[in-house]
Amino acid sequence: MEKKKILIIGGVAAGATAAARARRLDENAEITIIEKGPFVSFANCGLPYFISGDIKRRAKLLLQTPEGFLGRYNVNVLINTEAIDIKRDEKKVVVKTAEGTKELEYDKLILAQGGSPIIPDIEGVNNDNVFKLWTIPDMDRIHKFIEQNQPKNAVVVGGGFIGIEIAEAFKARGMNVTIVELANQVMTNVDFEFGAMVKSVLEENGVNVLTGVKIDKITGNKAILSNNTEIDADLILFSIGVKPENILAKNAGLEVSQSGAVIVDEYMRTSDPDIYAAGDMVEILHKVSGRKSRIPLAGPANRQGRIAASNALGMNLKYNGALGTSVIKIFDYTLSFTGLSEKFASQFDFNVGVAYTFKDNQVTYYPGGTQLAFKLVYDKSTNKIIGAQAFGIKGVEKRIDVIATALQAKMSLEDLAELDLAYAPPYNSANDPVNIAAFVGQNNISGYSPCISPKEFLEKYDETKTLVLDVRTIGEAAKDPYENALHIPTDELRYRLNEIPTDKTIYILSKDGYLGHIALRILKQKGYNKLYYITGGYSALKWYLNN
Repeated sequence: MEKKKILIIGGVAAGATAAARARRLDENAEITIIEKGPFVSFANCGLPYFISGDIKRRAKLLLQTPEGFLGRYNVNVLINTEAIDIKRDEKKVVVKTAEGTKELEYDKLILAQGGSPIIPDIEGVNNDNVFKLWTIPDMDRIHKFIEQNQPKNAVVVGGGFIGIEIAEAFKARGMNVTIVELANQVMTNVDFEFGAMVKSVLEENGVNVLTGVKIDKITGNKAILSNNTEIDADLILFSIGVKPENILAKNAGLEVSQSGAVIVDEYMRTSDPDIYAAGDMVEILHKVSGRKSRIPLAGPANRQGRIAASNALGMNLKYNGALGTSVIKIFDYTLSFTGLSEKFASQFDFNVGVAYTFKDNQVTYYPGGTQLAFKLVYDKSTNKIIGAQAFGIKGVEKRIDVIATALQAKMSLEDLAELDLAYAPPYNSANDPVNIAAFVGQNNISGYSPCISPKEFLEKYDETKTLVLDVRTIGEAAKDPYENALHIPTDELRYRLNEIPTDKTIYILSKDGYLGHIALRILKQKGYNKLYYITGGYSALKWYLNN
C-alpha cells in the first residue's frame, strides 16, 4: 500500500497530539511535524511556574523531543523550520531552514500553529527589558534577565491568565509588581465582582493593580501610562492577548473569520478538504452561546488535534465545541469558571437568572473551612444552566467541574438540585453549594422567593419608587453600612412591619442572601408582594460599591 503523507505545521498542544494520534491510527503513514521554534511538545502553561521557582527543573517542561518522537512514534520532527507557503494545487509546503528552502509533499495537511502574543506598537517596546512569555526561549530570556540584572520593579501589562500568573512569579522572585490593565477589571472572562475579588487578593499579596489605563510608551526603566502617570519598570512583560497565526493560511487562500481565526467545520476541516486546522488558530462553536468564537485553551486544542488527525486518516469524528472551562491560581486562592458569565449571557438570547452562595467549602463545625463564593447563571425561561464562576481557597474547581459536566449534559436547575454529591464534614455540607444555588434558582423562577442579582439591582434601583430593606444584624450593618436603607434585622422583622411601606418595590439586603430569603418569605406571607432579595447579599454587592 502507498504510504499516506501527513504533514503537521506546529508542534505544541494540537500538533503534537495530532501526530501521536495519527501514528496510533496508521503505522505505515509518513508523519512529519514542522516546528518553527527549537522545541516541540513543551508545557507552555507551565512557563510562569518555572520563573517563580515552583518548577525547579527546566527539563520538566519539555514533554517530548524530536528524538523521542522518532523513537516512540516514528514521527519525523523538523525543528527550527518555518513553513512559508502552501502550494495547494501541488499539495506541497515550502519550508525555510538555515540551509535554505525546500518543498515537502502531503496528502493531508494539519495546521496547528497556535497564536502569538499581541505586542502594541509603542515607543520603547523593543527595549532589552521588555518581554513576552509564550515559548521556552521567551522563558529563558526572562529567567536570564532576572538572574543577571536583579530587577526591583516589574510591570505586567494585562490582567488575564498569563499576566496574573507571571505577576505572582515576579513577586516570588522578590520584585515589586504592578499590573496594568486597560479594562475596568482583571480577568475580563468573569463578572465584575469576581474580577474584583481577584484584584483584592493580588493587592493583599503586595501586587499593585491599575485598571482603566494602558502604557503609552517606555523610556528606559520607566513606563508612561495613558493617565500621564510614570512608574518604575526595570522589567516589563506584555500579556494583553493572543492573535491567531493565520498568515500562512490567508496566503494560501483559506477562509478566515473576522476575528482572524481560520474557519473550520465540525470535522476540523478548513475550506480546503485536504487541510485541517486545530488549536488557538481556529474559531470553534461555544456550546452555550451557540456562536463561533476563539477559545484558546490547552484542553480544547488537544482534543481538536486528536480529531483533526483522525479525520485526516479517514475517520468521521465531530468536534462539537467547547465550554471555555478554566481555572487559575492566584496566590493561595483559586478562580474557576465555565460556560457564560452573567454579563456575556446578557448579550445573547437568554432570560438571565443568577444565584449566589457564599458559604464554607465544608461544614462550619469542622476546622479548616474557608469561604467559597459560587455564582450560578441560568435561563429563567428554560431552567437550563448557562454557566458558573467560583472563587476561594478550597473546593473551587470541584464545583466548576460539576457545572461543566452539567452543561455538557444540558442539565436543568431541577437536575442540579437533585445531584447526589459526596458529603462528609471535612469535605462538604450535606447540601453542596451547587445544590443550594439550584434551590435559589428554582425559588426565583417559581415566585416562591424572587431574587435579583447585584448588577441588576444597581441598574433598576430608583430611590423614589424602591426601598432597600437591610435585614443584616446590627453588627453587620454597622461594619459595612448601606446608605439610604431601612435597617431592620431579620429577627425583629415580624414586630416592625408598620415601618415598611407597602407602595414601593422592596429590595432586601442581607449578608450573603440567606437571611434575605428568610425575610422575603416573612414579608410575602404578611401581604407584601413587590419583593426581591439581592442574591449574594452584601457579600456580592460590595464589590460593585467599592470599585
